[in-house]
Parts: sequence; C-alpha cells; structure tokens
Amino acid sequence: MHNDPTIQWGNNVVVGEHVVIESNVQIGNEVTIGSFVVIKEGTVIGDHTSIGDLVVLGKAPSANKKMARKPGIALPPLVLGSGVKIGSNVVLYRGSILEDDVLVGDLASIREQVHIGEASIVGRNAIVEPKTTVGKRVTIQTGCYITSDMIIEDEVFFGPCVSTSNDKYMGMGNYPHQGPIIRRGVKIGNNATLLPGITIGEEAIIGAGAVITKDIPAKAIYVGNPGRAISR
Repeated sequence: MHNDPTIQWGNNVVVGEHVVIESNVQIGNEVTIGSFVVIKEGTVIGDHTSIGDLVVLGKAPSANKKMARKPGIALPPLVLGSGVKIGSNVVLYRGSILEDDVLVGDLASIREQVHIGEASIVGRNAIVEPKTTVGKRVTIQTGCYITSDMIIEDEVFFGPCVSTSNDKYMGMGNYPHQGPIIRRGVKIGNNATLLPGITIGEEAIIGAGAVITKDIPAKAIYVGNPGRAISR
C-alpha cells in the first residue's frame, strides 16, 4: 500500500503501475521501481537504485517434507545498497545483501542468505543458491548455476553456463554440504563444471567445458574432463 505510514519514502521516487509495497519497507532517494513489482515486508532499498518490471524483492523461502536442509523461518529483510540495478522478472529472497553498484540481469534468482559484494554482476537467468558469499567486482555471466555454501572471492570471472555443486553423493545425506571455494582473480570458461568442496587457487584459469574434481593450485591452467594442467 503506497499510503502505509510504515513505509519510508525517499525523495524523487518513481513508481510504475500495479506495484505492491508491504509494511516497513525503506526506499531511498532517486529510486525507480518498474510495473508489477512486489516488495515484501521490511525490504531496504538504497539510493539511486533501479528495479525492472515484474520483480519480487524479499521473497520468503519455502520447503516440503523431502527437503533435507529446510530454510530458516526467521530471516532478516533483503537489503539493496546504493546504485543497485535489478533487471526484469528477477526474484531476490529475504536474508540477502547486495552491496553498492551490483547489477542483476533479467530472469535471475538470488536465494536467501547470499551476500554479493560491491560492483559485482549476476547475469541474465543466473541462479545463486543460499548461504553463498560473492566478493567484489565478480562477474557471473548468463545461465550460471552457483550452488549453496559456496565462497567466491573478489574479481572472479564465470563464463556463461558454468555449473557448480555442493553434494558429492547426490542426496544420500552422508556429506557435509560445501560448494567450491574460488580464490581471488580466478577465470572460469563457458560450461565448466566444478565439483563439491574443491578449492581453486588465486588467478587460476579453468578452460571451457572442463570438469574440475580436485583442488587447483594458484595461477595454474586446467582443461578437459577430468581437468588436467597444461601450464602454470
């Protein structure tokens, strides 16, 4: 409701058609909100932020009986920093933080308890799963799948359609979930696959289509399936 007294409005906010804004939302200055946007309770939107059409901000996660790792019920609100740009048809969940100048492409989904650092990019139709940390100036290109429980340090590059995983035994329940750990400055080519729990050292390069099953040293170049070193 736009007349809800619990909503905090900044200056020069532009709101499109058929927008739903729930209680206790904070909207900064010079914010643009597209049409058919839903902003859930408590969401914080920083100054100079732009939100495309058909976006959901602050969605609460859900679960069923089969899920082994059910999401927490009490999650803090979604927080967007200053200068964030959100494309159309994007869903961002509660409990996540997007720092200043983050760009999220159309159709992307960012789950709960995700932290994305300043000036990073989450590309079109990319998925970032829960409890993942993304550093500053990271590029995650179109169609990437970023698994939960993953650590991505600053200035990492993911080419389109990179896939990651965090469960070595595919739902057997006998493996502590841990996604890959990607150190600073790593570059990963299109359609590469990264298996659970591996660490890729600083400034390493992973070739397109590679399948990485073990730790990779810093500054190494790995290609193929399974990944093998070709240079350092």
